[in-house]
Amino acid sequence: MTATATTSVRVDACGQTDIGLRRKVNQDHFVIMRLFKAAEVRQTSVPDPDVFQELRGPEGWLFIVADGVGGGPGGELASQTAITALVKFLSEAAGCFNNMDTDKEHDVLEQLEAAVHDAHRRIQEEHGGGSAAGGRNSAPGPATTLTMAMLVWPRAYVVHVGDSRAFYLRKGRLRQLTRDQTTGEYMMDTGAWTEEQARKAPIGATLASALGGSDMTPSVGLVDLQPGDTLLLCTDGLNRHVSDERITELLGRAGDASSACRELVEAALAGGGQDNVTVVVGRMLPD
Repeated sequence: MTATATTSVRVDACGQTDIGLRRKVNQDHFVIMRLFKAAEVRQTSVPDPDVFQELRGPEGWLFIVADGVGGGPGGELASQTAITALVKFLSEAAGCFNNMDTDKEHDVLEQLEAAVHDAHRRIQEEHGGGSAAGGRNSAPGPATTLTMAMLVWPRAYVVHVGDSRAFYLRKGRLRQLTRDQTTGEYMMDTGAWTEEQARKAPIGATLASALGGSDMTPSVGLVDLQPGDTLLLCTDGLNRHVSDERITELLGRAGDASSACRELVEAALAGGGQDNVTVVVGRMLPD
């Protein structure tokens, strides 16, 4: 996707998914969606047509990655249903970001969370999910992770379920915006396990929350971005093979979003490629 102008930055966005080296099916899906409301002036006698630019209204971006779980085609269908249901729901409510101010942010987060609950219900109704939370080491019904960021400059609203992740890179420092909803993370939070125990435990990577699963608890948050920042959404096929330090290096040296995606996926494959890998990169370029 080519760079497109916003009020303060140009957003250079791209996504890439790969089946990996071990899987027979790619259960990952992603979408990059531009949200805008515009009034186009086709002809005028006004000497300076730029005075009509304010009619364009704000521009928004929607970034989503979903990683299906459950074996067979179920996970692929679950992640696809999550993406399509979210896009449909949010397209119908696309005006929620127009003329936004801080007083309306709560409404936006409520709409994003409602969209996730709607996608969760659709997966359960259409694909018979709900029998398990979607643990990767078991045989659950169709379920999927989800990480979604809605960008209305300069703020990114993040909704997260499962263990797909969102990061942003600023001045050479990578910050993680999400926390994995896994058994291992839960046990560390309670103080029962150390980080090493969580990493080595067979059930450590089991999802504690997933769309279509028996438990689905979305986490919501927001962050203010700056010109020069880079936003990254990814499935765990990236971070299980590529360290944060390496991700930082690759994002920092990439000339554009497309090359960043390509290099991140190549690094995941070079590291083992045991899972599907999907990345979505949005670069906030000074206008």
